[in-house]
Amino acid sequence: MKRVIVSTIVIVALAVGGYFAYLSFFAKPLSPKEEVDFQYKDLNVHLVYSRPYRKNRLIFGKEEHTALVPFGKYWRLGANEATEITFSKPIVFVGTLVPAGTYRMYAVPGEYVWEVSLNSELGQSGSTEPNYALDVAKVQLPVQTFKGDAEQFTIQFGGNDVNAKIQLIWDITMVEIPFAHRRE
Repeated sequence: MKRVIVSTIVIVALAVGGYFAYLSFFAKPLSPKEEVDFQYKDLNVHLVYSRPYRKNRLIFGKEEHTALVPFGKYWRLGANEATEITFSKPIVFVGTLVPAGTYRMYAVPGEYVWEVSLNSELGQSGSTEPNYALDVAKVQLPVQTFKGDAEQFTIQFGGNDVNAKIQLIWDITMVEIPFAHRRE
């Protein structure tokens, strides 16, 4: 009897371990990690975030309508870990001078305007709200209608080399964040 119990435990442990090994090495993540880069002269911008899918859910909206990203609430700009952006040189982020370095980027979406912030607190879980006292830049940006239908959340760079912008796109919503190279 003891041998049967031990054998059963070993088989269950191997099955569970095999399942988690499969998830770790072979299964496609639900919100895959993405890295995007922008370069202009000696300015390099590197952004790391996770890309969730819409999956027939209401993305932006009122909390009582069970929106995935409710208006007026902190959002990490993606899934999993906090979104981080690194500037190799100082930049002007929608009119605010931001020193070179790595920042946590997050938003508080609204129906017509989003508040987007850069924060110096790093190494925290994306689900944890930042220490707002460590915000380096906080800007208000208009919501635009995306001429398409983005199933997966996307952050990309647009514009030209001098007047670049970070584009946040998901579902039919787009927010553009202008930034410019700041010479030291």
